[in-house]
Amino acid sequence: AGRGVEILSTGGTARALRESGVPVRDVSEHTGFPEILDGRVKTLVPQVHGGLLGRRDLPAHHAEMEAHGIAPIDLVAVNLYPFETTVARGAEFEECVENIDIGGPAIIRSAAKNHAHVAVLTEPAHLAEVQAEIEARGGTTLEARRRLAAAAFARTAAYDAAIAGWFAAQPGGEE
Repeated sequence: AGRGVEILSTGGTARALRESGVPVRDVSEHTGFPEILDGRVKTLVPQVHGGLLGRRDLPAHHAEMEAHGIAPIDLVAVNLYPFETTVARGAEFEECVENIDIGGPAIIRSAAKNHAHVAVLTEPAHLAEVQAEIEARGGTTLEARRRLAAAAFARTAAYDAAIAGWFAAQPGGEE
């Protein structure tokens, strides 16, 4: 925020940032679309994924993004819903299901796919690394973005594996 960057966020993170005095814009304000279905749908919109996936080196992408009012998103920091810790504390089935993040992994994967232009942070330790690089160089290097993309895909793979393992261990249920 001190560098003039607009920060987008959802729910609890936006609230925590505001309480810390950090200016933040709600994703729903950015997209013009409210969070719906008890917060299950908030970031699965073209304004978010188009902003992440749009290639900055292709004039056609620039034109399409401009035509649809899609702003580029250059850096993403995602804390996934705490599925693993919810399961580990023995939560009920429905609570575990509600702690399966859908939008977060989609954002991570979109950002990591477009690592040529977007940095993706999936662990708190990444913040210090990226902040230091931005301060030293004015932005992130392709090498750093590739390293972060690899970590991002590893995180979503581990998250999905935890979910798949948990489902596999559940009783079959009644029809």
